[in-house]
Amino acid sequence: MLSLGGWEYAILPPQVDETPLPGEGGVDYVQRLARTKVEAAASQAGADGVIIAADTTVIIQPAGGREQILAKPCDRADAGLMLRLLRGRTHQVHTALSILSIRDGTLVADLCTTDVPMRNYTEDEIAAYVASGDPMDKAGAYAIQHAGFHPVERMDGCYANVMGLPLCHLTRSLRKFGITPMTDLPQACQVALGYNCPVYSRII
Repeated sequence: MLSLGGWEYAILPPQVDETPLPGEGGVDYVQRLARTKVEAAASQAGADGVIIAADTTVIIQPAGGREQILAKPCDRADAGLMLRLLRGRTHQVHTALSILSIRDGTLVADLCTTDVPMRNYTEDEIAAYVASGDPMDKAGAYAIQHAGFHPVERMDGCYANVMGLPLCHLTRSLRKFGITPMTDLPQACQVALGYNCPVYSRII
């Protein structure tokens, strides 16, 4: 997704503990992890550079219950439980961005939230999708772009956010560092994802 902006970049793999803290809400959780990731990656970067870190999580609030953070499933049974919990309901996907300038220590943070209404998929569809292995490294145990499972019928927010990188939020944050895309990024994003985005003009 970064390549859609025409930027040159390298990947730094920071190792951080993604366990939620006791009582931590979903927004606080993703913002803390994005900040922790960017700080961990800073020790691997050169003297001149801008580091982008992001963290995405799925949040659902059952009727009459407390908000639940759905991170990556620990096993296939856990993936099935998450998919059943999400089925036929609307949940929120939060992605936090932390962007750090190595040169002067400037840190810019942003947050994107998208409401995601899941379709009422069947038990057989859950079983087939879990058996594919695709849910195992996904927050909430699903990939919105998975053509075989197709978990969402429609959506009115940022599709790229649900995939894990809200490109318009990233663009407006990078402008604060004097960095702009080499392409018409909203257009490139919509073409690449096959999605007519109704929100990009309000963000950019």
